[in-house]
Amino acid sequence: MTYYLYHIPGKKIGITKDLEERVEKQQGYTPSEYSVIMETNDIDYISKQEIYLQKFYGYPVDITPYNKLNCNKNKLNMKVNVTEQTTTFPCPVNKLKGRLMDNLGLTWETEHGVFFINESSISWIMSNIKRSMYNDQRSYVYNKAFARFYDNHDAYTRDKVETLTGGLSPTGVQERYYECCDEEHPCDCEPQFSRRPKQKSQFDLIRDWADERGLYENGDTKTQALKLVEEVGETCRAILKEDFEETVDGIGDCVVVLTNLAELQGVSIEACIAAAYEEIKGRKGKMVNGTYKKD
Repeated sequence: MTYYLYHIPGKKIGITKDLEERVEKQQGYTPSEYSVIMETNDIDYISKQEIYLQKFYGYPVDITPYNKLNCNKNKLNMKVNVTEQTTTFPCPVNKLKGRLMDNLGLTWETEHGVFFINESSISWIMSNIKRSMYNDQRSYVYNKAFARFYDNHDAYTRDKVETLTGGLSPTGVQERYYECCDEEHPCDCEPQFSRRPKQKSQFDLIRDWADERGLYENGDTKTQALKLVEEVGETCRAILKEDFEETVDGIGDCVVVLTNLAELQGVSIEACIAAAYEEIKGRKGKMVNGTYKKD
C-alpha cells in the first residue's frame, strides 16, 4: 500500500492512499494546486512526517496521527512465518483473501526471493493455498511455486512487457510479466501484469547504511553538524583546486551527512527539501556578481 503526503499551500498537510479521490474529487483541488511531498509504504514513518510538517507550516495539527485512525489500525500487521519450503499465514483459508486485501503492499523475504501482496499475487495464493494439517487456523503456500509466479526470466519478461505495452509503463513503476502456475502444475491461466514495489531511493539506501552501522542509535546531531562542516570544507578545497572528481565526491558526502543529520533531528531529508522548495519556489530576484539576490 502506497501512502502520499500532500501539501495544499496555505491550507493543509495531509495523507491519503488515493490522491485523485481524496484531494481532487473530495476536496476539489486540481493537480497544479497541490504537491506531493513524500510517498512510501511505511505508514508509521509518513504519519510522523505529517505531524512534523503540520507544525512546521503552522497548520492545524491532527489530534490522532494517521496511523492511529480506526480505518488504518491493524491493516499491515499480518505476521507471516517463513521457512525454506513454505510461507504460512496466520489465518484459515476461508478468511485469508480478506486478510490479504487488508495487507496490500506487504512484503517478506524468502530464499527464493522477495514476495509481496497485490491483487495478482492474491489471486495466485488463493488458487494454491493449502490448509495446515496441524492447525486449521493457519494456511500456507510453497515458496518455490510462489517464486515461479514472479517469472525470473528477465529477457522473456521484458519482451512481453514491451510487446503488450508498446514499451511504455503508464504508472512509472516497474511492471513485470507473470505466470500463475509452475511447470509441474500447468493450467490455462492467462498471462497478467503485476506491479512490483518501487526501488529504494538513494536517501533510503543512505539511511539503511547508517542504521546498520548504529549511527542513529549512537550518533547525535552535534557530531553530524561538525562532520558537515568538515565535508563542506573539503568540497570547497576541491573546487579551488578545480578537482572535478573530488568535488563530486565532496558534494555526495555532504548529502550523506545531511540525510543523517535530518534523521537524527527526527525529520526526513525529503521533508527538509520540500520545505525549502516551498519557501523559494515563488521567490524573485536577480543575479549579481555570480550570486542570486532575492528581492
